[in-house]
Amino acid sequence: MALGFLIQESGNVSHTIVSKERLSDDVFTAEIEAPLVARARKPGQFVIVSIGSEHGERIPLTIADADADKGTIRLIWQRVGKTTAQLADLRQGEQVANIVGPLGRPTQIENFGTVVCVGGGIGNAPLLPIATALKEAGNKLVCIIGARTESLLILEAEFAVISDELIVTTDDGSRGRKALVTEPLKEICLRSPAPDHAFVIGPAIMMKFCCEVTRQFSIPTQVSLNTIMVDGTGMCGGCRIEFDGQPKFVCVDGPEFDGHKVNFDLMIKRLGAYKDMEKKAHEQYKEHRCKIGLDE
Repeated sequence: MALGFLIQESGNVSHTIVSKERLSDDVFTAEIEAPLVARARKPGQFVIVSIGSEHGERIPLTIADADADKGTIRLIWQRVGKTTAQLADLRQGEQVANIVGPLGRPTQIENFGTVVCVGGGIGNAPLLPIATALKEAGNKLVCIIGARTESLLILEAEFAVISDELIVTTDDGSRGRKALVTEPLKEICLRSPAPDHAFVIGPAIMMKFCCEVTRQFSIPTQVSLNTIMVDGTGMCGGCRIEFDGQPKFVCVDGPEFDGHKVNFDLMIKRLGAYKDMEKKAHEQYKEHRCKIGLDE
């Protein structure tokens, strides 16, 4: 396993929030000081973030962008559980305790020819730096970005700048086409010539069905997986998936894989393991309940 990461800890480097913005109801972006990561990161890589508590949760977040000169990275996250809610509540000028990275294997960037990039919801965030690098490598870029509704659609303007063709979809038709992303994806695959490569990032169920579409046309498809993750070094085993019938660890073997070889059904089942606890922790955080006298 190739680890190849840098570690930044509080005390060595301050991780001050330089700027912060709300992109939609529950999606936020922040530019954070992390000079070592900013210099070393490549498209497709991620960091592990810890907010501040000694017993705080460690969460993986993709590096959406980086500025090596300023020494900052851009993170985009969705408020789902307690830790992402805590991060959303931090303000400009406050600090994140620890940022570890860059982690994971970078995206293989080359001139494939015509590339279709498909992003769903928060998956548009990790897709953007990959799509940008693919465009810079000389590819013709067809991008499809979707969300359940217009208020959840992010980074449309950024994708419009780099795309040769941009298709926007929403489940309810409030923005762009009323369709799932698989519908225009199939139409693009039916073109002559067909795309040479596909990159798909989004909810697991969306990636599964996108891969079923591209499989029909024998179009190589890369997916970026966001699994349960703790240490980011392959030791905890929480991010384990089944790939081509063999166990792989997303944090060190990925996060990108050949989507046609991923057991998405097993991955989706594992992703649901802590949903109830995540929801409960978030609700307790919102209520600011006093924990004196409560069981551990």
